[in-house]
Amino acid sequence: MDFFSRLHRRLAYQGPQTMCEHLLFMALKPLSILYGLIGLLRVWFYRAGVFAVYRAPVPVISVGNLSVGGTGKTPAVDYLLKLFSAQEIPVACVSRGYGGQGIEGVGVVCRGNGPLLEPSHCGDEPYLLARRNPSATILVSRRRRDGVRRAVEEFGAKIVVLDDGFQHLAVARDLDIVLIDGRNPLGNGFPVPAGPLREFPSGLHRGDLFLATRCNNADLSLLQINSKVWRSCHVLDNVGISLDGQRASLQELAGKKGVAFAGIADPAAFFKQLEQAGLQLVDRISLPDHENYDPHTLKRLQHAGQQADFFITTEKDGVKLQGQAFPRSCYQVPMTLQIEDEQDFRQTLQDKLQHKRSVV
Repeated sequence: MDFFSRLHRRLAYQGPQTMCEHLLFMALKPLSILYGLIGLLRVWFYRAGVFAVYRAPVPVISVGNLSVGGTGKTPAVDYLLKLFSAQEIPVACVSRGYGGQGIEGVGVVCRGNGPLLEPSHCGDEPYLLARRNPSATILVSRRRRDGVRRAVEEFGAKIVVLDDGFQHLAVARDLDIVLIDGRNPLGNGFPVPAGPLREFPSGLHRGDLFLATRCNNADLSLLQINSKVWRSCHVLDNVGISLDGQRASLQELAGKKGVAFAGIADPAAFFKQLEQAGLQLVDRISLPDHENYDPHTLKRLQHAGQQADFFITTEKDGVKLQGQAFPRSCYQVPMTLQIEDEQDFRQTLQDKLQHKRSVV
């Protein structure tokens, strides 16, 4: 994670620590307020009909958040795709494809038979969703209304999941699932650049279902939401899968020395989970979110692993490393979402979805 990312995270979640940081924070606050006001105006324009909104003929579920960075949207989208697929409902996911090379129009990542595009073209998260859900339809589109329309008309989707869609108001949604990082839900409460939020905290009132991630025993009372907040956590699989498909349990790796690396929004949380699983990490390398793994980065990793027995990373990073040569085995660890009171969450999801469609 580079210097500016660390600085922003410190200001947003811990507050300024030095005189220079206090001065910087004071200079950024007016920009944050302006950014938040523009966001409020944008929401009003959509609600007033000034900006066009596309409504699909099938239910659309948005999965998003209020903050920049990761709150675990990909595991949540993966959870929904698996839920509807298990009910034999044709389901599609439409993503912007952040991190990809920029596909013109609508890119078909998966049409029900596994990934069709490389991560470098469609983005690592859509590729990962396609690999985990080969029977689903996964599309990427900068104009997500085009992706939703194609998912329904060409691929027969009966439910569409918008990945990272809470602020994407050009597509009408029947349900907004808002993810909240339970460790520090709103940071300092300011929008970017002084804070971690994409809009003012009042934006939470547009949500329908609230899911706190990575929360464990977190205090969620400060959110002031007049709705139930379900708690959840991201759980590492107990098996690592090497880049060439070999499997090793984390218990097998616990007696060896490993180098952990990750190009996600919060690498430290991943490293902590590995240590809690009993792994001995001799080095932890934090990389920028959506790291591309250029030759310089790969050389840095190889150098760090000279005194180690293995490398270990996230599944999201692993999809971009296929075919890369490592001096030691490099394992990727899948991560799944576990929801407390899961049956109640599923029932509420179904009830709200049916109610929203019945009144449209």
